[in-house]
Amino acid sequence: MPLPKIEEVRKLNDQELADEILTAKRELFELRLQQATRRLEKPHQFKHLRHRIAQMLTVERERQLATAETSTNMTTTNETPPTPTEETEKEQE
Repeated sequence: MPLPKIEEVRKLNDQELADEILTAKRELFELRLQQATRRLEKPHQFKHLRHRIAQMLTVERERQLATAETSTNMTTTNETPPTPTEETEKEQE
């Protein structure tokens, strides 16, 4: 079974992404429980699931940074530029 592709994760909206992260973390817990009780049949699932969680958290963080960047850009563009008299006063000081 190949590792999951990040393109699949990028197609999800924010709510679906949060739900998927929660579901994957629960699955990881279940795998650990199976391992502890020696019922785990496919140990490679750990690798795939951790990889999937990392992808989802990466996409979530990218989106957070993108929204923070747009809000920062909006606040800097809304600021009024200094008037010419203010600029000359600063230069004289």
